[in-house]
Amino acid sequence: MSASTEPIEFSCKLSQVFFRFNSIEEISSPRHQIYLHDAFNVHRRSERLILITMSDALNSYRDGSKRSCLVTGATGLVGNNVVRKFLETGWNVRVLVRPHHLGTTAALEGLPVEKFIGQLEDTSSLQKAVDGIDLVIHSAAMVHCGWSYYDEMYRVNVDGTSHLSKIARASGARFIHVSSVDALGLLPDGTPANEETPPGGMIDCPYVLTKRMAESAVLDQVELGLDAVIVNPVYMIGPWDWKPSSGRMLLEVGSGKGLLAPPGANDFVDVRDVVIGIEAAYNRGKTGRRYILGGHALSYLDAWKVFAKVTNRRPPIGNAPPLAVRAAGRIGDLAGILLRKEPPVNSASAAMSMLKHNFSSQRAFDELGYTIRPLEVAAADAWAWFCENGYTKNLGSRYTQPASCQTSYSSKTRTISPSASGTT
Repeated sequence: MSASTEPIEFSCKLSQVFFRFNSIEEISSPRHQIYLHDAFNVHRRSERLILITMSDALNSYRDGSKRSCLVTGATGLVGNNVVRKFLETGWNVRVLVRPHHLGTTAALEGLPVEKFIGQLEDTSSLQKAVDGIDLVIHSAAMVHCGWSYYDEMYRVNVDGTSHLSKIARASGARFIHVSSVDALGLLPDGTPANEETPPGGMIDCPYVLTKRMAESAVLDQVELGLDAVIVNPVYMIGPWDWKPSSGRMLLEVGSGKGLLAPPGANDFVDVRDVVIGIEAAYNRGKTGRRYILGGHALSYLDAWKVFAKVTNRRPPIGNAPPLAVRAAGRIGDLAGILLRKEPPVNSASAAMSMLKHNFSSQRAFDELGYTIRPLEVAAADAWAWFCENGYTKNLGSRYTQPASCQTSYSSKTRTISPSASGTT
């Protein structure tokens, strides 16, 4: 076979093989990928043609173009990393941008994305945004632990998810719902919870409640035919945290203010590993199934020690007394009443900080091939990104010239078993 005829012959053979299978899931299975490779019996020169995943190849065969995805929450920590990852792997990426965010989309500057103006509460704009899309990655959500914004959180987190999942079902797009482990339950004895743990053990604040209801809305659509997978990430840190969101904890430690850590515990993960998990959920996730995308199970004190090492700050001296945490929450409640704007520190968030979050990612390990990198790498890259983008400009010159956060994007990713490095 000459080099010039290889793609033609490969295409003909590929088209014949496609009709042996009934679904993308069948073609994407390792067993059938091996079969395809053996059936073609190609030599080394054309093996690169088979490195495309079978789902990729099928989609290209069907429509003659690249796959297209819609990302909501594209300016947030998860969404922005999703956009960059999917662009990197050859997708056409469309993003939903709220009208009042048109002037504040620095997170998308320079990225070859298609911007659609709309919001989750507007079904007509969602219809246009989903048109022609193969995959919807829904990462938009309103995050707040207090009660002041319940109505708005319900409209965004519950109604918005319901609208979008219905439209995705009608369009035939696959739907990845980015939820949170906060939508799940915790076990009272500290045993790692999993995707089937019944609700309980969490603080029933609006965020927890609306994320649970959002999952229910998605699963209702699954019963009607929606091809959807739910992923439940743990506490994420990493680059491209524009707002910032969970990276505020790292910034607090880096500012030298983190002397007393919250008394609770959490699972910590690099947002880039979560994004790889989302990609794996698209390729291998089972319809209607949840996958916990977990990380390193650490007390806040131990995590803050890692953050202090990365930022070259003095480590925390211990945990804040629970009584002091509760008092800070009550003061936040009072401030919210006086200022008519509830602060991030309030009774609900204080109570959440004392919980010992502990989750198992065994299902994601087994079914998605999920991997995570060391927390030190995640924290260092997040800190480097904050430094490079001006978030630490008031902290002194020694923080302004970090090593590029690009250096460890993939090279330090590794598979972690549930028994290693305090990982669950």
